[in-house]
Amino acid sequence: QAQLVESGGGSVQAGGSLRLSCAASAYTYGSYCLGWFRQAPGKEREGVAAVDKYGGISYADSVKGRFTISKDNAKNTLYLQMNSLKPEDTAMYYCAAQGKANPYYDCGYSPGTGSEYDYWGQGTQVTVSS
Repeated sequence: QAQLVESGGGSVQAGGSLRLSCAASAYTYGSYCLGWFRQAPGKEREGVAAVDKYGGISYADSVKGRFTISKDNAKNTLYLQMNSLKPEDTAMYYCAAQGKANPYYDCGYSPGTGSEYDYWGQGTQVTVSS
């Protein structure tokens, strides 16, 4: 019965920044993988960034150097700092959490596709104008 709630989305100009937050209830952020995903209309879901229970971090190539994922286990909150935003970053952004261990998926190496995760938030819209 874990619940995830995203916030922090909005509309910005290209080159601007946003910070997304994901607050969890009935879930301990120190247990399994946590990730950020995005999906634009007509496109497949894309893994953006992920962090494992040890603090290992992975990013999609398209956001490396611009986005930073972090978590506060004590507050059960996940963050995504997005800098140097581009129009192609426009999408609905979702946070996700694993509900069980998966020895075949290393979220410290790859954000994955989303199928590796069990709990999802409702999403927050990010729109970047040129």
